[in-house]
Amino acid sequence: MKYKDYYETLGVSKDADEKEIKSAYRKLAKKYHPDLHQGDDEAAEKFKEISEAYEVLSDKDKRQKYDTFGSNYDFSQGYDFDPSQYGYTYTTGGSGADFSDFFETIFGSSRSGGGFSGGFNINDIFGDLGGRGHKSSKQNRNKFESELSISIEEAYKGTTKNVNLTYKSKEIEIPVKIPKGITRGKKVKVNGDKFGLSGDVLFKINIRDEKNLKLDGIDIEKTENIYPWEAALGTEKTVETLNGKIKLKVPKNFVGGNKMRIPSQGFRDLKGNVGDLYVTFNIINPTILSDEQIELYKKLNEISK
Repeated sequence: MKYKDYYETLGVSKDADEKEIKSAYRKLAKKYHPDLHQGDDEAAEKFKEISEAYEVLSDKDKRQKYDTFGSNYDFSQGYDFDPSQYGYTYTTGGSGADFSDFFETIFGSSRSGGGFSGGFNINDIFGDLGGRGHKSSKQNRNKFESELSISIEEAYKGTTKNVNLTYKSKEIEIPVKIPKGITRGKKVKVNGDKFGLSGDVLFKINIRDEKNLKLDGIDIEKTENIYPWEAALGTEKTVETLNGKIKLKVPKNFVGGNKMRIPSQGFRDLKGNVGDLYVTFNIINPTILSDEQIELYKKLNEISK
């Protein structure tokens, strides 16, 4: 049987107090609640795990029993053990239990009636999400969390993305207006009242790196290719930036892999701060060579010896 580290599941320390445990659970429950992720088995399993962890850590007696068992044998998350060697009878969730075999074995049958033994009502998390008519005030509005991925160019210029969410078995399309200059990890808030949601939706913004374009803070890293003769003789390359095209001079005897820094041609954030552009030139051979080019390569090879 796998040992479950409930503290790790909720992301709290072993000496966390009741308030910290409740706060951690609320945050995770909002993020993974099934009503916002219908059909998502991974989110449902995650919600089940954090609910089980909260069931134990929010109950004084269960937590004491769990802590005693864990500290006596110094188990860690995922550790395999035989319950019978520790005085427990192995059981399974065949009775329709909400929680894992580990929970059933240590604490007996899982919760009944749908309420947490810790006295924390699930409706406190989502207001009327469970259909009990709770109305949140502007000062204490419900907040649902989701994530949204955009390109570097979309982050730089700003965009509007239509996002589909499932709420109370209903598909909802929400237009999310993303301001220009948004950076990784920032959140965009959408008033859910307009779309039948009982609160605001917070979209955490993920910015995708691309094959030849990466965002590092507010600096942009770009990769360009040049041919061997261009590196040897020097050349001028036209490079696409977020602001448009610019021309760069590649000096003679350029070493492949070296970077060129172009000041103030990087990303501009919400506060108006501007980063730099770093262009790395890789030396490549053309995929197709003409007969004349092949002969020149042969001649170059001979005289180089």
